[in-house]
Amino acid sequence: MNISAFLAREGWDRPDGGPLYLQLSERLSEAVAQGLLTPGAPLPPEREIAALTGLSRVTVRKAIGRLVEEGLVVQKQGSGSFIAPPAPQLEQSLSRLTSFTEDMARRGLSTTTRWLDRGVYLPSPDEVVALGLSSDASVARLARLRMADGRPMAIERAALPLDILPDPGAVEVSLYGTLAETGLRPVRALQRISAVNLGRDDATTLDVEAGTAGLRIERTSYLADGRVAEFTRSLYRGDAYNFVAELRLAR
Repeated sequence: MNISAFLAREGWDRPDGGPLYLQLSERLSEAVAQGLLTPGAPLPPEREIAALTGLSRVTVRKAIGRLVEEGLVVQKQGSGSFIAPPAPQLEQSLSRLTSFTEDMARRGLSTTTRWLDRGVYLPSPDEVVALGLSSDASVARLARLRMADGRPMAIERAALPLDILPDPGAVEVSLYGTLAETGLRPVRALQRISAVNLGRDDATTLDVEAGTAGLRIERTSYLADGRVAEFTRSLYRGDAYNFVAELRLAR
């Protein structure tokens, strides 16, 4: 099917589908998802889309404006509108225990953090089990949005025993960097990775649509003496990361 037939109004205009500009923007998004409009390709001009759909150019312009806001379309002065190139995916090795800050610095990317929560709390049942705490102990919690070159990448929610991190406010940029200063940086970790669809709140924080594919990673980190140092649950954008593991033949 070509783009002209795909945009024919009888194929997508539903009485219960909401405002026409929203229905049109969703149809154009589907055209990108199905490969009818490819990254870097020009978007048909407003007048052409208006002629194909029977909509006013004002409605078409509003639909395209929504796609620009979502980052699916970029507009170039004097050249028109184009399908945005796909965001590059970052590869992260599963064989090295590194921090987000270290990973991004190795790629030449600058990191920024938006704190979502930071403080001392009573532990949840999961934290009691993961950290080996008594039920009356407290934990240091850090919840933050991690960004690379201004692009939201991951939400990290970490819990640590207070004898490892007595003051959550001491962490400014890198948690592992802060722990290294006191000789309590983890030396090994176990990670569990699963696929998820991001809920509305987390998707909004990561600047993607609700229901978008993501990666949930649970990490339990250990000190050299075997003590549990950290229990972290993270949500990564599925379009931003590839996790890579090197496998060797068992002997």
